[in-house]
Amino acid sequence: MNLSISFAPLLDPVWLIVLGGLAGLAALAALLARGPGSVLRAGLLGLFVLALLNPSLRQEDREPLPGVVAVVLDRSTSQGLDARPQQSEAARAELAERLAGLRDVEVRWIEASAGFDADGTRAFEALARGLADVPTERIGGVVMITDGRVHDVPEDTAALGFDAPVHVLLTGRPDERDRRVVLHNPPRFAIVGEEKRVDFRVVDTFADPAASVGGGRVEVTIRRDGQDIATRRVTPGETTSINIEITHGGANIIEIEAEAADREITESNNRAVFVTEGIRENLRVLLVSGEPHAGERTWRNILKSDAAVDLVHFTILRPPEKQDGTPISQLSLTAFPTRELFQEKIEEFDLIIFDRYRRRGVLPIIYFDNIARYVRDGGALLVAAGPDYAGPGSLFRTPLSQVLPASPTGSLVEEAFLPRLSDPGDRHPITAELEGARANEDPDWSRWFRQVDATVDRGDILMSGPADKPLLVVSREDEGRVALFLSDHAWLWARGFEGGGPYVGLLRRLAHWLMREPALEEEALTTRTRGRAVTITRRTMGEAPERVRVTGPDGTASDVALSEVRPGVYEGQFAAQDLGLFRISDGELTALASIGPLDPRELAEVTRTSLPLSPIVEATGGAITETGPADDVSVPRILPVRSGNTFAGNGWIGIKPSSASVLRGVDALALLGGLLGLLALLGALAATWYREGR
Repeated sequence: MNLSISFAPLLDPVWLIVLGGLAGLAALAALLARGPGSVLRAGLLGLFVLALLNPSLRQEDREPLPGVVAVVLDRSTSQGLDARPQQSEAARAELAERLAGLRDVEVRWIEASAGFDADGTRAFEALARGLADVPTERIGGVVMITDGRVHDVPEDTAALGFDAPVHVLLTGRPDERDRRVVLHNPPRFAIVGEEKRVDFRVVDTFADPAASVGGGRVEVTIRRDGQDIATRRVTPGETTSINIEITHGGANIIEIEAEAADREITESNNRAVFVTEGIRENLRVLLVSGEPHAGERTWRNILKSDAAVDLVHFTILRPPEKQDGTPISQLSLTAFPTRELFQEKIEEFDLIIFDRYRRRGVLPIIYFDNIARYVRDGGALLVAAGPDYAGPGSLFRTPLSQVLPASPTGSLVEEAFLPRLSDPGDRHPITAELEGARANEDPDWSRWFRQVDATVDRGDILMSGPADKPLLVVSREDEGRVALFLSDHAWLWARGFEGGGPYVGLLRRLAHWLMREPALEEEALTTRTRGRAVTITRRTMGEAPERVRVTGPDGTASDVALSEVRPGVYEGQFAAQDLGLFRISDGELTALASIGPLDPRELAEVTRTSLPLSPIVEATGGAITETGPADDVSVPRILPVRSGNTFAGNGWIGIKPSSASVLRGVDALALLGGLLGLLALLGALAATWYREGR
């Protein structure tokens, strides 16, 4: 019950001020005159002004609201290590029993985790969300069950948003040990083919700061894209430098993993992972055009339009021994630097293209042997053939026959035909997604009219012409790659004849496959992530893979089934339950998938500690106590503490009682209204009249 006096003025406040002022002046004048009844007159005027204020006596009926105690349960990755889950559950049960014995206390159970989109344990963010609908005067205290690795601790009590103690029940063991790898400024970008320096340290951490690390060197394994590339033996605590070669464009995933320590709480953070984006320098292509023809500039235009390609182009119009008196002004002033291109600097090119080239004495035979050796050592060769390939001047009549996948029969097919994809072409990344291709139907592109007849000795036939004769053949020769186009009519697509065809996609993908573009590999295992969902894609030219093995950050393994989504492409999915790096393998290929940060803050340090939470606990008057082992958990007694700066003592922790209440009803009695007010005014008037009448 609460008693109070309230006012409900009968007039506008401005008029009340005016009348009050006049009444005050009149009362002051009466008092100064010292006449009979002056005091009564002043009192009567005051009573009239008070009546205009309409005072009333209010009695409120209020019901006290129970206090709210928030219990924050740390469900982060580090809290799931060792016996901490069992400790947490035992502490929760004991705490629930103790809180149930308190009167006028409401318990809010709040779970906090690192999540997949947050870097670290966000316990105080979860606390703020859980208490968003609770008035601050109802909050009696907070109890956190955690290992102490909380990453959003407020700087001061004002940032908490309430005035109540924060207590911590600390899980974990006092003798915990952990080993981790710390990176120092790992490179984010690098040129493909270059080596980048990486600095790292192996750190041994103990829950007890007084514990010594101990001697001995640690073996460290370095991996690139899941493959071991080096090992080192390092001293814990010392910075080590290594050089890692960036081998391909796109994401190069580098892992540095230290061997496990004795009695280590977890091995999940024994490796540090970072991604270096490989940036290719412009690919160098040598294009040699031989016999002039209508589509001579098709390859040149495609390659010149590609910003990733530096093109060197020579067109051979006449052999060097030909002397027919042509004026110098009508001849090319640039000599064909055969020795420089095909002997001294041949290794600098990523791809060599011969477009309708036939032997006319320009290139000595020894240079073709150099080109064949260049291919076997990892180079790339493309022959775009026409009638030249079927004649006596064919490139197949040179040492290049060692690497060319098809031998000409000496005849040409000159009739209208639609280029079609073969069965391997339906699966190969060069041709599998060509626009206009239709399964078991005529493709939606124009006809060609000439093809070189040839016998395929090795490689894959991706496209075929009339009577299923090979049209496009690709093959791998030792470390290199070769492609043979057995027609010179691709330019018809470029000119839009009969609607044209997908010449840009076909020719550009063919060139980039030859130059080892990772996205165009026939045998590939890739992953993509969206939230916690991971999609696995396996591309193959061989038999259908049934499943892949997925190994999580904690070392647990499971199988994921794959199903065919289009010819040669198989997919499967799984939902990740942990943060970190997942390794996917089908026995031949390995891919990596990262969930959350590559080097999650949640796993950076996992030994239990009270240091991050100590400042806020001390500032609010709370306490940090150990839960003890899971089979013998100890939770302090909980007592209500109405005032003071300390809410903890020997074996107990305190909470603040609630000061909030809800209004159930109000009783009001007008002091100068109705009969009571009338009698008061009449009494005052009568007293004044009586006094003046004497």
